Amino acid sequence: MSNIQKNSTLYIEIKTLLQDARNRVYQTINITMTETYWQIGRKIVEEEQNGKQRAEYGKGLIKILSGELTKEFGKGFSVDNLENMRKFYVTYSKSETASRKFALSWSHYIFLTRVSNENERNFYEIEAVQNSWTLRELKRQFDTGLFERLKLSYDKSKVQELSQKGQIIESAKEMIKDPYILEFVGLPILKSYSESELEQKLIDKLEHFLLELGKGFTFVARQKRITIDEKHFAVDLVFYNRFLKCFVVVDLKIGELKHQDIGQMMMYVNYFDRVEKTDDENQTIGIILCKDKSKALVEMTLPKENTQIFASKYLTILPNKEELQNLLEEEIDE
Repeated sequence: MSNIQKNSTLYIEIKTLLQDARNRVYQTINITMTETYWQIGRKIVEEEQNGKQRAEYGKGLIKILSGELTKEFGKGFSVDNLENMRKFYVTYSKSETASRKFALSWSHYIFLTRVSNENERNFYEIEAVQNSWTLRELKRQFDTGLFERLKLSYDKSKVQELSQKGQIIESAKEMIKDPYILEFVGLPILKSYSESELEQKLIDKLEHFLLELGKGFTFVARQKRITIDEKHFAVDLVFYNRFLKCFVVVDLKIGELKHQDIGQMMMYVNYFDRVEKTDDENQTIGIILCKDKSKALVEMTLPKENTQIFASKYLTILPNKEELQNLLEEEIDE
């Protein structure tokens, strides 16, 4: 009997079973430990409430607990960690997290307890669970103000849904961000670069760019050639969104947006609608990513009831929270 090869069907099937089992074991351990930390936080808070001088009693209680638990169970029960468990319970004592079986890691929840706005915190928790964000990706989405950027795309009556259901994409507008944060391309704000260089950087970091674009995006083509009356044009980037069931064409502009750029995008969108899309697909969406734009020019150039073409600024550096807030306020005021 010949030796079983690593590429044999039997070996691959057994390997898959073992990997799935390991993942389930890890998830079970993670959920159990996170729930246990929540219960420890609850016990600490309940004991503090029985103390006559709550603040001093609580501080002394945690220090004593840390010493005894470390002797018995080893690492993991420092004063800081016990404070985190206490804060975890206080933050989530009245939320739905317990009913969601603590689907994220303990590190995720430590980070989330630092998000003071409850609606914002709920949004990031839901999105992290639904999209299987790593802690690093969660931090990036928070640092780039995803919640605040998406709020601009939602009608006021639907903003509350972000904190209750996460991002639900039912229209093109709800998919659009302004600005898009492209710090991962590694192009400093003062560096001179071409549109082709920016495009290449986005392709090199395609996984990061797809995450920044949002839910449901898949890559279709780069420099997609289209021909109209024997004249050739090239669409910078083409994607498909499975939630909206439509093509999404992206054009990159390194300077200020001009009305000719909008006209060109209108042509691209019309071409895809008339030539590329099938009868069961929805209308094509066009996104122009530019360094600067005039909101008035965009609105005057596009049809009044436009639902297909959008112009958004992009940043190649990660702004701090204050700078980002100023940018968002500018977008509202324009």
